[in-house]
Amino acid sequence: MSEPLVEPTVLYAEHGAVAIATLNRPPALNSFTRQMHQDLWAALDRAETNPAIRALVITGAGRGFCAGADLADFDFEPGPDLVARADPGPLIEQTFNPTARRLQNLRMPTIAAVNGVAAGAGASLAMTCDIAIAAPTASFIQAFSKIGLIPDAGGSWFLAQRLGLARAMALAMTGDKLSGAQAKEWGLIWDVADDCVAAATTLAERLAAMPTLALVATRHLLREASTRSLDQQLDVERDTQSALGKTADYMEGVMAFREKRVPRFKGC
Repeated sequence: MSEPLVEPTVLYAEHGAVAIATLNRPPALNSFTRQMHQDLWAALDRAETNPAIRALVITGAGRGFCAGADLADFDFEPGPDLVARADPGPLIEQTFNPTARRLQNLRMPTIAAVNGVAAGAGASLAMTCDIAIAAPTASFIQAFSKIGLIPDAGGSWFLAQRLGLARAMALAMTGDKLSGAQAKEWGLIWDVADDCVAAATTLAERLAAMPTLALVATRHLLREASTRSLDQQLDVERDTQSALGKTADYMEGVMAFREKRVPRFKGC
């Protein structure tokens, strides 16, 4: 008998200049396993190596976006070295941190279509993307305190950056659920849409037609602004503008403005 087909943990599709990566473990609310991280990295590789792809959407299959880490990846079997075997540090170092860094350094804009619950590192994943659009039924939960841990996968950094210390502290400590509407009101996400995947894809198509290098440079400038003084940021802005001034998209944008026509950006 032939072996049963194993459903991939991440689905990948391309629609014009937009790639869509769908986390695909719906019975487990798309919680991350080691294999799922590897499959997501493979999807990111496919998007990055295809020059036609200029924006990426990440969403989840079924009723959840991502429930964070699958605790089945931790070894809690009674016996010797239980504390060492259950240590979450190595798993974070080997999987979640590389995933966050990959997304932060992707050569194209990223949009999270948060179709359901985003809990723990799943909420961090949504915040790691450049823009997040949630379904009305979506929720964001900092579930870490309920199992004696702290926000990871960038969660502690993103929460404080987006919400300020007071709200970030209360959400992280209580583990209370934040609705999609409240997340938008507080500035955690960009928007709420009935069909968040369609809305995210439409926005991705819009971004894909824009000057990609400038969008990614904007990501880095804004993400890193809080680590610099104003004087330092002014210098980085100057240097970044000088580098972008040598791109074909800059020339096209200026010429289109002068000629009163729609620019045709190529992402280079």
